[in-house]
Amino acid sequence: MHALVVDDSRAIRSVISRMLREMGYSVTEAGNGREALDKLATGELPDLALVDWNMPIMDGFALLCELRADPRHAEMRIMMVTTETEIERMQAALGAGANEYLMKPFTPDALREKLGILGLATAA
Repeated sequence: MHALVVDDSRAIRSVISRMLREMGYSVTEAGNGREALDKLATGELPDLALVDWNMPIMDGFALLCELRADPRHAEMRIMMVTTETEIERMQAALGAGANEYLMKPFTPDALREKLGILGLATAA
């Protein structure tokens, strides 16, 4: 399984990537939505994208909309991983095609549980 972690914080990307690697994923990182699209344009098709909402250049919601508009990424599971806790934000993301929503901060067990819901890991 391959995951794309998109977050403008290098520290957060590192933490999430480490968690995923410990669960057996290979991981690619991007610092914003534009960088993520550039990496995907090289032909890389991850099984999962974990996307922060608030980022410069291209935010996570714009990235979500771009990914869902492209049939090449129809099978990719997208999880918003963000500090945005308002129900309206969550509804907007799910309505735009996010498969799950995980609020920061979170534990490895919470991530594993969400991956289990997506059929990408055994929920502990």
